[in-house]
Amino acid sequence: MTAQLETAPHSTAFGALYAQVQQFYAHQMQLLDSAASQRWADTFTEDAVFDVPTLAEPVRGRPGLVAANRGAAARLAEAGERHRHFMGMFDVVERPDGALDVRSYTTVYASVIGGVSRVHRVCVCEDVLVRGADGRLLVATRKVTRDDLG
Repeated sequence: MTAQLETAPHSTAFGALYAQVQQFYAHQMQLLDSAASQRWADTFTEDAVFDVPTLAEPVRGRPGLVAANRGAAARLAEAGERHRHFMGMFDVVERPDGALDVRSYTTVYASVIGGVSRVHRVCVCEDVLVRGADGRLLVATRKVTRDDLG
């Protein structure tokens, strides 16, 4: 099936996988933006690595992800802002072991509560997704780069 996905991205199997990837990210980003910290962290593997340029070093593991999300939510609340992450332009490649390499564009919108909205950041997100024991997609690694940082 792997070869079919790589050589026939127009196939029904690839279409179903692509839709599953889109749904995964739609759910994950809504958890992130609503500060559902533990539920968001549960969309990563136990030993996940989250590498984003807004943090001094990569976050490792679910407890670190929870803490990072709670800290970001507190800073946004203090600033009176709300962020919404929109991911799209997914390039999905299945590895021979079944893991997925997913590269996407992410636009982060910032809204001042009671004020205006603006584009906050434009990023590239490179993930490796794996299947958990229950078959759910999980992020094993995430590397985010920002367009404004070169």
